[in-house]
Amino acid sequence: METTTLVNKSVLAIVVAAISALFLGIIWRFLEAIFLAGLFAAVFHPLYRRILRILGGSRGVSALFTLLIVLCFVFIPIVMIGTVFVGQGAQLASNTLPWFQSVVNEPGFITSQLEKLPFYSLVEPYRDQLAERLGGVFVATSSTLVDLLQSATRGTVSAVITALLVFYSFFFFLMDGDRLIQRVLYYLPLDDKNETLLLNRFRSVTIATLKGTAVIGFLQGSLAGIGLWVCNIPNALFLSVTMMLLSVVPGIGAALVWIPACIYLAVNGQWVFAIGLFLYSALLVGSIDNILRPKLVGSDTQLHELMIFFSTLGGLLTFGIPGFIIGPIIAALFVTVWEIYAVEFKDWLPMTNFLPLGEKPDSSAEAVDPLLADIENLTDEIDSGSVQSGNSDHDNPTA
Repeated sequence: METTTLVNKSVLAIVVAAISALFLGIIWRFLEAIFLAGLFAAVFHPLYRRILRILGGSRGVSALFTLLIVLCFVFIPIVMIGTVFVGQGAQLASNTLPWFQSVVNEPGFITSQLEKLPFYSLVEPYRDQLAERLGGVFVATSSTLVDLLQSATRGTVSAVITALLVFYSFFFFLMDGDRLIQRVLYYLPLDDKNETLLLNRFRSVTIATLKGTAVIGFLQGSLAGIGLWVCNIPNALFLSVTMMLLSVVPGIGAALVWIPACIYLAVNGQWVFAIGLFLYSALLVGSIDNILRPKLVGSDTQLHELMIFFSTLGGLLTFGIPGFIIGPIIAALFVTVWEIYAVEFKDWLPMTNFLPLGEKPDSSAEAVDPLLADIENLTDEIDSGSVQSGNSDHDNPTA
């Protein structure tokens, strides 16, 4: 009887895995839209709950009102800014592309520009090598601009379809997301405290990443845009929005715009503006990311700055634009899973005598690893009931 039961469960597990893989293959193209809808639902869920209380527990109407509010106050302003952004981007590309092509077609142009440098005597022995390298850079940049214009044209229709799918899924995630989370947590073979810990970490990382990215991007883009406008850089608004988008890459995002702007000013002989913009951007704009990101993102995600940097960059390279959220979430869940492992197996894991520099050994026999202090405190709170599970207050819509 036990053998028959084991065989039945094994066959069932294989069938479940096969059907799940087939279903995942069917919806693979829509996973980005589904994931973005889930993120929006997590971020705007507090607003949905307030509307739910006001309307007396009507889930469908509350989800519709929340969707309309997000459309009016979030999506429509983004579309308006995006329209200006695309317009100025096309104008900038149309003006810049012929200049790049003329540089490529005129071999003596780069040499003549190098001769204008005040330190030309130092680089004169390497003039031919520099001209060759810079020519290659100009060729690569011009081809990149062409590819970006073509991809932007092709991606317009795809972006519209993705937006429709996101908001359609967003509506149902608001209305039935708590039931979906409850079902997923039921299928996970973990204790309630560990499930709650993973869910809380997922929510905190998502909100902290979006909040930190929005604040840092707005400040960096606005301040750097003011600097570009003062220096008479053309299409400053487009470049400002570009820096807001690039700010998702910690440390180097905005610099990908203002450093070429400084080079542009220097090439045109505006050395005062070039040096002033460089100092302004390096000292003020760059410091915003270094000061605010650890406070806005690191404090809530409980991730080291280096892990935030590589998880964000790796997420962008792997998943595209949504990767700036997916990367830190995966990193946070990675750290959380190892912390859960350390707590669950702490009786089996041996103590270590290695101590970081500056720390003194604890003579008490019950010394607790500082890395595990936060997670043990949280699990104790969950056990005592002071921290509610992720779906506890969804059972009563009017709570």
